[in-house]
Amino acid sequence: MGRMTDKADENMPEMRGNLVYRCIACGTPYDIYEFIYTCPRCRSLLKIENIEFDRLRETTPARWREIFDSRRSTNILELSGIFRFHELILPIIPIADIIYLGEGQTALVRANQELSAWVGAPFFVKNDGFNPSASFKDRGMASAISFLNHVIRVKRLDKVLGICASTGDTSAAAALYLSYLPKSKVKTVVLLPKGKVTAQQLSQPLGSGAIVIELPGVFDDCMRIVEELAQDYRVFLLNSKNPARIVGQKSYAYEVAQQMRWQTAALVVVVPIGNAGNITAIMEGFLDLHALGIIDELPVVLGVQSHHADPIVRWQESGEFMPVKVTPSVAQAAMIGDPVSFPKVKQLVENHFKDKFYTIAVTETEIMEGMLTANRNGHVVCTQGGESIAGLKKALALDLIGIRHRFVVDSTSHQLKFASFQQMYFDDTLGSEYGIETREEYKNTPVSLEADPGKIAAYLGLQKKTDVST
Repeated sequence: MGRMTDKADENMPEMRGNLVYRCIACGTPYDIYEFIYTCPRCRSLLKIENIEFDRLRETTPARWREIFDSRRSTNILELSGIFRFHELILPIIPIADIIYLGEGQTALVRANQELSAWVGAPFFVKNDGFNPSASFKDRGMASAISFLNHVIRVKRLDKVLGICASTGDTSAAAALYLSYLPKSKVKTVVLLPKGKVTAQQLSQPLGSGAIVIELPGVFDDCMRIVEELAQDYRVFLLNSKNPARIVGQKSYAYEVAQQMRWQTAALVVVVPIGNAGNITAIMEGFLDLHALGIIDELPVVLGVQSHHADPIVRWQESGEFMPVKVTPSVAQAAMIGDPVSFPKVKQLVENHFKDKFYTIAVTETEIMEGMLTANRNGHVVCTQGGESIAGLKKALALDLIGIRHRFVVDSTSHQLKFASFQQMYFDDTLGSEYGIETREEYKNTPVSLEADPGKIAAYLGLQKKTDVST
């Protein structure tokens, strides 16, 4: 295979790989260029498999680490984000087809001493709110839309409709990335549960020019519609049921490992669970690195859910999976009672993470206090990030996971996307359906004063410099 670029740089990727869709249940392979999202034979979920993955083992683990580390400073924009790990994501895509909008390489921020003491241990926040559309969904959209761009060129497609159901973040990311493609070829449609998406999130797909359809009900109702459309019509599905999205979200695991200097022993990664696509991708990402010897040990994964939408927590406790009827949650993106990717989670846990997978449910009050406390200590986490921080705090208090670990918490979106919940907390206007008990110590409101330096100084308790010197 020829190199993707004329640069005589031995650390640049080669187009090497043979990708297929593979059914996770019956194992049947399918053409990677078909628009399919479940197995036509048994209706189970699909994953993307590189049937030449073993060729990657011809490169030593030390060499892989060197290659990936060298690309962190590349001047080639298309390799600056998630495709720094090109060989592990979509190695059949040439550099010319990659869509890069600034995603990936998000900051790993050390929690300060006050926040660490409040949680119960030192930890890091991996802030995926620093992505272009302000959420982790950009990782998956970068891979899925790059793949779609590639398929449009290879198959010479004239018209494609990209569609997704969303609680907000997926629609924002899908609309943003699809808007980069030619309008003559691609149309964007998103389905949202009416009244269940924040104003900030709703503004994003509208601003990107998407057709936004609001439906009664919750996310699960929207998802059922797009699943039917994807089954019966030729559309490009952009929910996590599409494995082209999952491969991009694996980059979160690759980046965490790299930022931890490839040392994953005694590492715990804390992840909020919504539709279960992200936690699936993260586990698969660490498995890739472990299979190539790039990391020596799989980390522990702690999944966190609100007690208003906790089917996977209940599954781990009982051994039986049953969808739940959700009630309103401030962690709106995780308010999903029947996660589409649960079968993948189950398979990954049973085959690889049996002793390294834990789940915990937190209350709505704990979620809000987790978000507000984190953001008063130098962070910009969303309610889902607050959910993760509350989960780590609770898991440590219950001795669910040992304290002698290093902890990385996933904050999936930017604080400003969920600013309305913060304001409702401050104003005591959160509905009773959330079951949140507000506390004065967490509230903050503007103070109105006259434009008078003396009165402002008196309010702040300041002393004049002359008074201090005497």
